[in-house]
Amino acid sequence: MQIIAMLTMLIDHIGYIFFPGEMGWRIVGRIAFPIYCYMLVQGHIHTSSRPRYLRRLLLIALLTQIPYNLALDPGGWNVVFTLLLSALVLFVLDKLPNPWYGIPVVILAFVLMDRLPLDYNAYGLLLVLIFRYVRSYWMILAHFLLNSIYLFYYGWTVQMLSIVPTLLIAGAPGFWRLLEQKRLPRWIWWSFYPLHLAALALVKILYFQEWVTIDWRSLFTI
Repeated sequence: MQIIAMLTMLIDHIGYIFFPGEMGWRIVGRIAFPIYCYMLVQGHIHTSSRPRYLRRLLLIALLTQIPYNLALDPGGWNVVFTLLLSALVLFVLDKLPNPWYGIPVVILAFVLMDRLPLDYNAYGLLLVLIFRYVRSYWMILAHFLLNSIYLFYYGWTVQMLSIVPTLLIAGAPGFWRLLEQKRLPRWIWWSFYPLHLAALALVKILYFQEWVTIDWRSLFTI
């Protein structure tokens, strides 16, 4: 499962940088993000220390930011920040004495993440919440409705294919558990995102013979 997530993400980023007119790369890449969201939820549930888990996410997000700006988006925050903020919401929700208190927390986080130049924006938060709180085939329906809303409002056509991992998680749990048993060393799983973006940024600069200027103003504008 981890290998699938990493390979499909790599394919997606290669296509985005070097083959922007060929949608096949991006279609394959839709598989990656739901797996990362699902793994974030599993990490939140099973970690021995949630504060340490959040600090690890923050470290990876910071290490990834400049490679992300150079490789993919000069004016945006990388997806680990999206996952980090989503994990913070889960952390807060678990601390609340009444589940209803979580509604304003989610709304506030949604508005903030939708305004910040985050990769996947508030979509990432909603998908994480689906994997955390929705069960069985309802998970498939919730993910489908989420994708349909973003298709209608933002034209995210290709994103509809991101439901494929959710179909396996909810519809074929036995097969998915088999995939989960195949685990990579933790350092590979945590380091792949910043390292592959650093490598792609270097290749991009050498290939196009053009340095990318980071848009710092956009990064800090809400």
